[in-house]
Amino acid sequence: MSLFDLGVASGRLVFLLGVILLFSESRLHTVTSSHDPTETTDRAITVVLLDTDRERRDCQSYEEAIAVVKAELTPETVAKIENREGEIVFTSTEMSIDAWEVEWRQQKRRLSVETEAHVCPYDNVGCIFDDLCVQCKMDAVQNSF
Repeated sequence: MSLFDLGVASGRLVFLLGVILLFSESRLHTVTSSHDPTETTDRAITVVLLDTDRERRDCQSYEEAIAVVKAELTPETVAKIENREGEIVFTSTEMSIDAWEVEWRQQKRRLSVETEAHVCPYDNVGCIFDDLCVQCKMDAVQNSF
């Protein structure tokens, strides 16, 4: 019998019957042999459509929820995206779905990248590692030569 068969817990990582399980706060991720985690959860992301009535559609991912909003959004319809915890993360009256999608993808990318915090020497609070201010961009170009 190997350690994979016994099930050895190591922090948030668990080996069980040859499968690696990763636990986060409210999700269970199964890592397959290709190292692409598959997410399983009993809660869905919900799109709420408000026009003459209230319609709720469960989606398995934010990509699916964004596609539903883009397909169903009309000038008379208000669309909302509710996360798995029940919080409203998007409302069409406050922002366009295209702008929200860009912001969501950028935040998703930031969470998936582990880098050191960027400290702007010009004290620009909007200057971050993947979206530098003009002065930092100019410094990076000058330093590349």
